[in-house]
Amino acid sequence: MDPLPCPGDIIHLNVGGTSLLSGRISSLKDETGAIFIDRDPAAFVPILNFLRTKELDLRGVDINTLRHEAEYYGITPIVKRLDLCEDLERSSCGDVLFHGYLPAPGIPPRPVGVALETECRMRPSASTGSPLSQYQSSAATPLSRSRYASAADGAEGGEAAMFEIPLDPKKVRIIVGHHSWIAVAYAHFVCCYRVKESTGWQLVFNSEYLEQSVERVALNSKCPGGYSDNKDRMIAVSSGSDIRLWSFQDEGPKNERGVFNLSVQVDDLFFIGSQLVAISHTGKIGVWHAMTHNWQIQDVEPISCYDTAGTFLLLGCNNGSIYYIDMQKFPLRMKDNDLLVTELYHDPNDDMITALSVYLTPKISVSGNWIEIAYGTSSGKVRVIVQHPETVGHGPQLFQTFTVHRSPVCKVMLSEKYLVSVCAEYNHVRTWNVTRFRGMISTQPGSTPLNSFKIISLEDADPHHSYGAGNRIGPFGEQDDEQVFVQKVVPETDKLFVRQSSTGKRVCVIKTVDGSPLSCFCVHECEGSSRMGSRPRRYLFTGHANGSIQMWDLTTALSKVDKDSKDTDGHKSFVGGPTEVELLKLLEQCDISASRCSTPSLSPSTSLVASHLRMAQPEDSQEEGGAAGGAAGGDDGSQDPNSKVFRVSLC
Repeated sequence: MDPLPCPGDIIHLNVGGTSLLSGRISSLKDETGAIFIDRDPAAFVPILNFLRTKELDLRGVDINTLRHEAEYYGITPIVKRLDLCEDLERSSCGDVLFHGYLPAPGIPPRPVGVALETECRMRPSASTGSPLSQYQSSAATPLSRSRYASAADGAEGGEAAMFEIPLDPKKVRIIVGHHSWIAVAYAHFVCCYRVKESTGWQLVFNSEYLEQSVERVALNSKCPGGYSDNKDRMIAVSSGSDIRLWSFQDEGPKNERGVFNLSVQVDDLFFIGSQLVAISHTGKIGVWHAMTHNWQIQDVEPISCYDTAGTFLLLGCNNGSIYYIDMQKFPLRMKDNDLLVTELYHDPNDDMITALSVYLTPKISVSGNWIEIAYGTSSGKVRVIVQHPETVGHGPQLFQTFTVHRSPVCKVMLSEKYLVSVCAEYNHVRTWNVTRFRGMISTQPGSTPLNSFKIISLEDADPHHSYGAGNRIGPFGEQDDEQVFVQKVVPETDKLFVRQSSTGKRVCVIKTVDGSPLSCFCVHECEGSSRMGSRPRRYLFTGHANGSIQMWDLTTALSKVDKDSKDTDGHKSFVGGPTEVELLKLLEQCDISASRCSTPSLSPSTSLVASHLRMAQPEDSQEEGGAAGGAAGGDDGSQDPNSKVFRVSLC
């Protein structure tokens, strides 16, 4: 046996140890007597230097890597020094873009009858020996989803209902805004906040406990024509095929206006003026009017996308047609149950319309607006059609066609300066400069290519149906202003990347002030104060797993980017989405499933079963069920129970 080294002796270390671990060397020492240590030499050298000199040299070493290495060896002085260095870069008050924090509201009390009914429904059957029986639902079957079926962001989170999974009641699901108001949806209730310059944000509305989980939310803070002085606010939520509508005032009680049923799954819910509109991609439209209080359902072709412009609702359908409904004329045709659904245009190749964007030019004469419509198809084409105000009665004319995508187009946006399209291949974005003459789109010199980039976004293998509504990537912003994408790379993250929609350039990186995971987000422009010269400001609202709302000032971020661009005169390096290092950091603790199986197995995977069983434990009550689906990447088919499987979000 080799003698133990005496104090003061020089110990030779062979940093590596691959041969030792593989069994090719049976000793802890090599032929020169050097001891094998299987650690990273780049991180181990500063530790040895600190042990010898008490000096810590950080040149060329990542602080996180060095801290983990020091924790491995239990060298507390190094760990404390590096923790202090990291704390200097973090602040519970955020950075200059942080605007405010709203704590989680109180959860409404659950009715006793609902609690008992749910408990009985979740209790395992005595005749079933499997512990999974308590999660099985007799009312639904898992359905496969096409890669572009939710081009309008409506059904991005198709919920596999083969298990009845309790949802985290604290997690924020959806945030929507209207004027100086925001509505925040949780699993079983919804609330509204109002902002005033003098008092800040205040909680004004809180619903009762809702038995069914909330999947869509619509807010209307001004109801023209239906109520006096526009003091009444309207909020609606949908769960499955049911829609619940309330009205309330700033200082008054809330009133339930009714519960309506679309008879099919509600994929989108929004207001056009005083009308509440519900859309199902199966081809049904439900409309509630504030004046008549009538609820009407209209059958149309299967809907793949939609857009609104003024009082018009445009529908892109599977049969290749674009239809429009004039909501101003809606009350006039109630007797014959006709919503005046009119075919506006039909695609020359009969391709499915998968994305729509309408741009109304400013009025240049008494004859009206020049209507411009950009749409994407299932074959990857992007087309622009226009209609002259002088040619009333004639359909729109095909203006331009772009064939740059090889996957279905899932988003398109036509604005004053740019045309932006996003296809289903990892959210691949193509942008063009739009040439205009006197406000109207022009062919001289025509639209010119601007940029190409990707907004990669991963989501849970089995997301809740509300996930798509609360995590849309955009683009956000008015059509005559600068628009942005919001990139959430993985579902369980505390970071968001805000990027210009035209170039993909990074505007800012949002990191939560309390480290809580982001569950949803929304970009909204709030009205300015009544002071002269005050302008609306754009904010990014983020919802979190702990129920809080955090606010970020995008107006300041965009102005800083514009100023930096002018100061550097284009010489500064271009930074877009996450770099390779940032991406790998975000992907830690995640397994990525690349499965494209169109027919999911009726039997749950092992990882999904384990996830549901963990859901039943009290300490894991804040983890959303159904997140760990799919197969792991190990050779033996096993999976780390603490890891999650994600798939690429294609819409």
